[in-house]
Amino acid sequence: MINLSGVRAVQARIAQIQERFGMPRGVPGMDFQNTLKKEIQKTEQAEKAQTAPTAVTPAKKTQAASSYSPITSSGKAQNFVSPSAKNTYPSYSVNQSLPLADQSLSAMIDEAARKYNVDPKLVAAVAEVESGGNQDETSSAGAIGVMQLMPDTAAALGVNPYDKKSNIEGGAKYLRQMLDTFDGDIRKAVAAYNAGPNAVKNYGGIPPYRETQNYVNKVLDIYR
Repeated sequence: MINLSGVRAVQARIAQIQERFGMPRGVPGMDFQNTLKKEIQKTEQAEKAQTAPTAVTPAKKTQAASSYSPITSSGKAQNFVSPSAKNTYPSYSVNQSLPLADQSLSAMIDEAARKYNVDPKLVAAVAEVESGGNQDETSSAGAIGVMQLMPDTAAALGVNPYDKKSNIEGGAKYLRQMLDTFDGDIRKAVAAYNAGPNAVKNYGGIPPYRETQNYVNKVLDIYR
């Protein structure tokens, strides 16, 4: 707090001089007293505002992250923590303008992808290239449904390829296995989904098959 006693003494002295000599208030510079008084009031108000206690907003409580451990292809539990873990992904939403659009498809993809800790966007990209999200799609080679699972592959994964939810879960599980096999390399994992892991291992990368190369490019174009 500033000491205003000296200022007020000056004010009083100026008032005495004005009264003694009958100086009119309209003379330039003679309204100093009122101007100074206003400035003093501003200073006092500012100091009061600075010393006034401020309201403290209590911090919001954060909800503890939930976690569960999906089983990887190696049989080991893989920790999955949401939402703070580095391997979590945003929810996938189907673009309603695409053939993949299905009211329940995005929820099935999210659920299956998170169960096996795979990016839902990657599962969705594979589903779109494989079948356009159509469970009734069957290839000439006998691949079934949304994720185009071969019957023997579906049996090994323990899923029913004729059930859409189970089919998508099988595709997500197989992608997880391919990602584990190729140390998280998405290009190799996607190539293995199409051509098989042995072909990728034999060629040390994407096999020189035009179908597989085009397949990988299409999936990654959508995924990005």
